[in-house]
Amino acid sequence: MFTWAYPDFLLAAAGLALLALLLLLYTRRTARLGQRLGLGVGRLAWKLPLRLAVGALLLLAWLGPALGVRQQAVRTSGQDVWLLVDVSRSMDAADVVPTRLLRAQAALNELVAAFPADRLGLIVFGSEAYVQCPLTYDQPALQVFLNTLNTKLVPPGPTTLRAPLDLLLTRLGAATPAGAGVAATPPRAVAAVVVSDGEDFGENLEPVLRALGRTGARIYTMGVGTAIGAPVPAPGAKVGLRDAQGRPVVSRLREAPLLQVAAQTGGQYIALNDRENGLPTLLAGLRSLPLPASGATAHTVAVADNRYRYPLGFALTLLLIDSLITVRVLRLDQ
Repeated sequence: MFTWAYPDFLLAAAGLALLALLLLLYTRRTARLGQRLGLGVGRLAWKLPLRLAVGALLLLAWLGPALGVRQQAVRTSGQDVWLLVDVSRSMDAADVVPTRLLRAQAALNELVAAFPADRLGLIVFGSEAYVQCPLTYDQPALQVFLNTLNTKLVPPGPTTLRAPLDLLLTRLGAATPAGAGVAATPPRAVAAVVVSDGEDFGENLEPVLRALGRTGARIYTMGVGTAIGAPVPAPGAKVGLRDAQGRPVVSRLREAPLLQVAAQTGGQYIALNDRENGLPTLLAGLRSLPLPASGATAHTVAVADNRYRYPLGFALTLLLIDSLITVRVLRLDQ
């Protein structure tokens, strides 16, 4: 099966068209100069298509043509990391540039890239919670889900932190979200990262946090936003949301629920805004998780076999040929 690593054909076509235009202008200018000096510039007829071919091959290599798949062995460290991301409307607030959700997406993409040998999963929540991507070693697939996050993924309504934590507990194998019978400690080190502005209008978190604490999973929380806050934009409207009295709805970072979640599960709270970037602290905390006694294991994944080296090699060969074809434009008489 033929695929592309970076299928941005429109940008590639624009680059090729620009290259053709520049080469055409260069050729015409050089030809006119040669005619005025009475010199033949016939070799330009060879250089123009040659350089066009070089440009096309370089763009082809940049697109990353892949034919088939190959098996690649990776070392897994026995760690599962769940990403619980708030996609309620308040995450569209712009007190963090460009918005809370977009800033969180950028940070989470960095986090995913930092754990290439671990399984990661994605849960989105607002008024409800859903598994957007189950635990997987396929980082590109997870990043696709991360990059398509938006505040329309869940129905409008009051945000609850209880729903995603209950869902996480279920995914960890607990019999009941808040019951006494909880499954044994999972054979892999388990952590979760809750990314939210802290708004919580749901139920009491104590029962589910106690149950999560018994699983051994550590929950880290990332507070996105500021204490000053910002108006919540209304979907499809130029003005923001307004309350029953007609006043703009302003969303502010609420750290208390996030601090509670982290403290009761052995995790850590970090802030993410225009002044604070707690991502390095979060990454250090996740890397310090105690791994199970089984240690690292080998895992084989299928990856696309990128053939970029072939068009790149042809392009370099043509560049060498181009350097050997000389065009004499000026002649110095002694």
